[in-house]
Amino acid sequence: MDKLANLQRLIDSGFVAVVRRPGADQIDAIAEALVAGGVGALEITVDTPNVWAMIARIKHQFGQRVLVGAGTVLDAPTAKTAIEMGADFIFAPVWDEETIQLTNRYGKISIPGVMTPTEIVKAYQAGADLLKIFPGRSLGVDYIKELRGPLGHIPMMPTGGITLENVAKFIQNGAVAVGVGGALLDQQLIEAGRYDELEALARQFSTAIQAARREEQR
Repeated sequence: MDKLANLQRLIDSGFVAVVRRPGADQIDAIAEALVAGGVGALEITVDTPNVWAMIARIKHQFGQRVLVGAGTVLDAPTAKTAIEMGADFIFAPVWDEETIQLTNRYGKISIPGVMTPTEIVKAYQAGADLLKIFPGRSLGVDYIKELRGPLGHIPMMPTGGITLENVAKFIQNGAVAVGVGGALLDQQLIEAGRYDELEALARQFSTAIQAARREEQR
């Protein structure tokens, strides 16, 4: 599947699940629960032990059922390794022009982290596909709405502090998708092996996002 089709799949899903430092004995069950719950894009942060093996395994196991990406990518060499292991997208807390260019060169989705209008425009001009507005909660649910006045042509995805309580507002204010971490990847559920509840939580996020989109279209 080509990059544009994958990008549309990510946007249609509405959210990326940010999986930070999962255990090697947990990642398969986590991925299965998230995909069953409606997650269309799964990110594993590169500070995770054995992350490359995890990305390769999850991509092999799930194929086209879910996009798999690398997160917390700070430079081009790390992005290249992730892509070689099967990553569909590169997710970063900052923007780095070389990383964006390399990701594009290999036909993968580039999602760098930005905060200010100047950073947003520069990263978009450098070739970013989506702009990760970070940290989302600290900037506030109205920040996307205010940015969309002058920058409505640039797709934005707030990440950081996204919860069931605020996700609908972010979508209604113009986010094309969101990145969800701790509010979805509940460590108590994971440590207890309650993956059915993790699946249910993912489905709640998916339902809230799609409902917000329908409301926005009215």
